[in-house]
Amino acid sequence: MQWDSGAQADANRLVIRIQVNLNSSNTLATVPKVGFVSLGCPKALTDSELILTQLSAEGYQTSKTFEGADLVIVNTCGFIDDAVKESLDTIGEALAENGKVIVTGCLGARQSDDGNNLITQVHPSVLAVTGPHATHEVMEAVHRHLPKPHDPFTDLVPPHGIKLTPRHYAYLKISEGCNHRCTFCIIPSMRGDLVSRPIGDVLTEAAKLFAGGVKELLVVSQDTSAYGVDTQYRTGFWNGKPVKARMLDLVRELGLLAKPFGAWVRLHYVYPYPHVDDIIPLMAEGLCLPYLDVPLQHSHPDVLKRMKRPASGERNLERIERWRAMCPELVVRSTFIAGFPGETEAEFEHLIEFVKAAQIDRAGCFAYSPVKGATANELPGALPDEVREDRRARFMAVAEAVSTRRLAKRIGSTLQVLVDSAPAMGKKGAIGRSYADAPEIDGLVKLLPPEKISKTLKVGEFTRAKVVGTDGHDLIALPL
Repeated sequence: MQWDSGAQADANRLVIRIQVNLNSSNTLATVPKVGFVSLGCPKALTDSELILTQLSAEGYQTSKTFEGADLVIVNTCGFIDDAVKESLDTIGEALAENGKVIVTGCLGARQSDDGNNLITQVHPSVLAVTGPHATHEVMEAVHRHLPKPHDPFTDLVPPHGIKLTPRHYAYLKISEGCNHRCTFCIIPSMRGDLVSRPIGDVLTEAAKLFAGGVKELLVVSQDTSAYGVDTQYRTGFWNGKPVKARMLDLVRELGLLAKPFGAWVRLHYVYPYPHVDDIIPLMAEGLCLPYLDVPLQHSHPDVLKRMKRPASGERNLERIERWRAMCPELVVRSTFIAGFPGETEAEFEHLIEFVKAAQIDRAGCFAYSPVKGATANELPGALPDEVREDRRARFMAVAEAVSTRRLAKRIGSTLQVLVDSAPAMGKKGAIGRSYADAPEIDGLVKLLPPEKISKTLKVGEFTRAKVVGTDGHDLIALPL
């Protein structure tokens, strides 16, 4: 998925559809098989990983097809209308091809107009429905309808658990839920208020991931900047030393863990609070990638007020300029909404000028779309569909021009590139990413065939490469 994919580039939504096969085909036919589909953002992906890890620990096998499974689990997304439709359609497909389906995820927490569960109303034959972050409840449902084959053996599972991402990168969820009440968003009603994970647990998981071969750790949550607020930054312990559960301490410790492995730490969903200033020096030091995914959504104070966005939006330009002064290599990615209820042409032009002034490296935008249950639906001044779409298109034209100019400045520079794909050991070229490119949502680095005959490229390893050109949102580089 490209980073500028319109409605897909909404508030941190990343759609991943996966059906996995964890065990070899020579496993006894009597072993229960579970089909699995994961839809939604990286937070949902980590929920899927926890469920798959537990399934594997208990000896279940997973099936590549619905027909070959004894039952199917669908982890749903319920944030925007397209995601709801995709989730309901997937459940319907699983029911038609298998008949035994357990549903979990954000859509499981949504209600229909009459107050009943939306999923059971549309698909009354599902076996069970849970909300997000419900591994225990999902496993209870699995046990009811497909008893586990034997007692758990921990050697069935790698120390870092089962991952749905490629081996060389992984998402690390540091908290669940959100304390904000943005008028366009229903995530708190599905995932609840902020609940930060104990910092010792987070660092333990990170250490296992790095030891397991992960070269890029992507930190995710609903609001990474708010980590520890709910626990009043409670002090935990890691390797026998006290560590506060707050963003600065977490990022520093993650950077120190990553350093011996030469691995990257990338931050997503960072709200622009003043204390984010303290993170930028860590980026300059190399403990964390100089990359910030900041969900700004708009620039005009009045629109931000109607959105009930946290932080002082009118100072975001000043903040970004200060961050870049501290770390010139910083890359800023963000998402925006065009055509929010009541948005005037002047307010929209303010947003356009902001993107130009802030020089947002990677910007995604979607035309405002009413989400069932969101309080923004009650705001006056709803705009016609054609106006919303026109503003989205105008925004993206400007954002793409800004991004293209910034990419062009990299020609002639040398970058560290993490290789994602390298057929024939890269002899005919490869695909990778620089520190400026998060997987699935940003651009790529298209690596040319190496000039040195002895040079090979391997998936999950780093290579130095000189940028020789651009191709749309991507860079073209020659491995050194």
